[in-house]
Amino acid sequence: MRIKVPKEKKYDVIIIGGAIMGSASAYFLSKNSDYNGKTLVIDKDLTFEFSSTARTNSCIRQQFSEPINVKISQFSASFISRLNKDYFKFGLPTQINLDNFGYLYLANTKKAADVLYANQLMQNSLGSGTYLLEKKEASKAFPFMNFSDILLCSHNTKDEGYFDGQLLFEFFKNYAVSHGVEYIQDEVIDVILEGGLVKTVILKDGEAISCENLVNCAGTNAKGISKMVNCDLPVEARKRFSFVFDSEEKLDKKVPLTIDPSGIHFRSDGERFLAGCGPSEDFPVDRSDFSIEENIWEDKVWPVLANRISIFDRIKLVNWWVGHYAFNTFDQNAIIGSHPDIKNFFFLNGFSGHGLQQSPAMGRGISELIIYNEFRTLDLSTLEFERIRKNERVLEKSII
Repeated sequence: MRIKVPKEKKYDVIIIGGAIMGSASAYFLSKNSDYNGKTLVIDKDLTFEFSSTARTNSCIRQQFSEPINVKISQFSASFISRLNKDYFKFGLPTQINLDNFGYLYLANTKKAADVLYANQLMQNSLGSGTYLLEKKEASKAFPFMNFSDILLCSHNTKDEGYFDGQLLFEFFKNYAVSHGVEYIQDEVIDVILEGGLVKTVILKDGEAISCENLVNCAGTNAKGISKMVNCDLPVEARKRFSFVFDSEEKLDKKVPLTIDPSGIHFRSDGERFLAGCGPSEDFPVDRSDFSIEENIWEDKVWPVLANRISIFDRIKLVNWWVGHYAFNTFDQNAIIGSHPDIKNFFFLNGFSGHGLQQSPAMGRGISELIIYNEFRTLDLSTLEFERIRKNERVLEKSII
């Protein structure tokens, strides 16, 4: 079913995908006084029920292995802080909650510990505040947790933990709409090139809409959109499982987002707790597949939780869901910027699970490329598509 129809036959910018990346892009375009063009956002489902945005665990961290990702998260935290200082003026109903209980990375091998050492040095050189804990120090800081098999931990509570990503998404979208950006529910089935540039998008009913610039924010369908301009984008849908549970006994402090060596992660979630993991075999799936792996909670997740925190031996599962990463198989990092040959076709794809926290920097970055033909606020050039063509990986090792 179509919701609304385009008001115009031609737009300065068409954005395919209206979830967090598409709406962040629309926000920064509409907010920039140097841009007075018309913007259209097209999404197959304006409820966004099955988007990665709606099914995220909504966290933010500076504990990455690549400096650019630390800088991106710092920008996002600063952006949220600026919004919160005068949230009513910006049209927010309340402040965007940022709960700084931090991430806690656990290393149970020398190799993993060496990675934490190296990451901490790099992160702190950028002002992150990450600190390392050996076994005794970790046990003192988190006495309810079992560190018997752990050699080293890495923790940071500066602009790191949970934040209300859904409220941020709604803010981006509502601001864009109130400043003239159109959103329609429809599907792009083809992109027409003329003279080496994007000229037209074709909607499902055959309607043709012209544009000066086209932005691919299609999430797990990014590869499909890129194929329409004869580009092979290394992005695919990968399943991730989330579980909300209650504990019979309570803890006297919040549990940071703990990254267990098993691949399970868990954290406090209000009065409850949240855990997550990937499937036993992490492979590409159909974008419509939201089925859960049989017995994964009982066989994989719960035993890890009970081993790490003894009171989690007595817990009750109260909710679960399945979401998708738009997974960049090349180097697990964002792909941003214009196509090297098709200069008005822009990528904003492949976030591999950390897109929500990166949306402010990415939305601003893509808007600057469109308006000024350069990054002005934060140099994101190391993440441009050209690295894929040159086979030059910017490998992010800290993927959850």
